[in-house]
Amino acid sequence: MKSATRSASTPLFTSISADAQPVGGISKRSLDIFIASVALLLFSPLFLLIAALVKFTDGGSVFYGHRRVGHNGQQFRCLKFRTMVPNGDKVLQEHLRNNPEAYEEWRATRKLQNDPRVTVVGSVLRKLSLDELPQLFNILRGEMSIVGPRPVVEDELEMYDAAAHYYLQTRPGLTGLWQVSGRNDVSYDTRIAMDTQYVKTWSLFQDMLIIIKTVPAVCLSRGSY
Repeated sequence: MKSATRSASTPLFTSISADAQPVGGISKRSLDIFIASVALLLFSPLFLLIAALVKFTDGGSVFYGHRRVGHNGQQFRCLKFRTMVPNGDKVLQEHLRNNPEAYEEWRATRKLQNDPRVTVVGSVLRKLSLDELPQLFNILRGEMSIVGPRPVVEDELEMYDAAAHYYLQTRPGLTGLWQVSGRNDVSYDTRIAMDTQYVKTWSLFQDMLIIIKTVPAVCLSRGSY
């Protein structure tokens, strides 16, 4: 499948019914709207401060929207405060070509602990997960949820194999079981298992518990880079 010829509204996978509702239904969606709305009001001064810091770093764009796979395979632009240099793709490719160990790390986890693309301001935002705050807008638009599997790109979803069926049943989350269980310190296979477990055992109580656990996980920067 070639994403270049696929529109943003075209499902990537058809393993579940096209009209299937996301896990949690109206109760989960209501919680999402309430929390995202309150958070945007409370964090609006912080939004302005971060936006100014990102802009003044190198004069580039404040936000970055990366195409991710959402509920039922629908693609959407996952918003973040920009944490990388504008020519990040070129910098990454050169780094991977010149560093075999980094290439193996990227191939296994799709992340680098020492990423040459990340700016000084960006490294702080990532450490505190503040770069992900703009995803509150994705939540209000119905593309994401407060809690769920972290949004992935198409290549990553292919790594889920049969477990992709579970990922596609829910909206991707701002936080989730993986976020509060070690994040980048756990293997990708473990992450997939956590996403599958979350969907299979979903409950509103579990969502609330994960939200509560997210606060210390972010403050301690567990597995965040």
